[in-house]
Amino acid sequence: MTVRPLEIVLGPLLFNWPAERVVDLYARIADEAPVDRVYLGEVVCGKREPLLQHTLADAAERLEKAGKVVVWSTLALPMTARDRRGVAETAADPDRLVEINDAAALWSRSVGSFVAGPMLNIYNEAAARELMARGCTRLCANVELSLPAISTLAKGCPGLEIELFAFGRLPLALSGRCYHARTHGLHRDSCRYVCDRDPDGLAVRTLGGQDFLAVNGVQTLSHAYQVADIAPSDLQAAGVTALRLSPHTADMVAVAKAFRAFADGLHGKSDLLASLVGAGVPTPLAGGYLRGEAGVTGLVR
Repeated sequence: MTVRPLEIVLGPLLFNWPAERVVDLYARIADEAPVDRVYLGEVVCGKREPLLQHTLADAAERLEKAGKVVVWSTLALPMTARDRRGVAETAADPDRLVEINDAAALWSRSVGSFVAGPMLNIYNEAAARELMARGCTRLCANVELSLPAISTLAKGCPGLEIELFAFGRLPLALSGRCYHARTHGLHRDSCRYVCDRDPDGLAVRTLGGQDFLAVNGVQTLSHAYQVADIAPSDLQAAGVTALRLSPHTADMVAVAKAFRAFADGLHGKSDLLASLVGAGVPTPLAGGYLRGEAGVTGLVR
């Protein structure tokens, strides 16, 4: 049986970036990056969603003309009636391929296939099979799952495509309160969108001064950047079909090229890590969850 090459996909932008930076990101991805599909849409904070609606619509058109598959991602924690309406409208659109990040959106996806996002908390094959019965064709595995756990899930769900969160600060949790606003003495309802001051998230340190986590509005992220540096053959043997890269301010075209070379067997682990650092990715780099260890476990170049 022929094993298909691992896809390289770009996940939804988690951060609050100005329109100019977003336009530049997706223009370069369309024209220069070896990326097979791109996820668009606001998944973190409903207040941000109107800021980039037109920008993302234009980006989708350009990406599709460049041969990329475009997937529209829904909010992971809709807080208001407007948020819920937006999620329902996106999920219900039969002309769009959709990534669902909140279980409530399942009720609106009555026709068409969909992708299950990493914030749906699918930890076992029984839950994944239930989603498949509702039309799920692809699952981005929860970030804290080990590779053996992902393998068990994949074997129990024949035909389900499995994406692996392969690069970026790991999305760990969401809250009804905005950490960024609180840091600046503001409330969520009058936040002034201060999360735009930290385009890769705001670093959080312990009282002892140790790096701990990062926050992005209402979202908690890992401090270290996840890098899935496990041999591509081992990933494929576990059922992984695609590597998801989360957009950050590093050179994402260079990041995509590094993972493409790694997935194709042209570069080894040390080459991958060196290329990422050269692309502007800050250290530390980590990958413990995939090995069944603490997520913060570092990688050695």
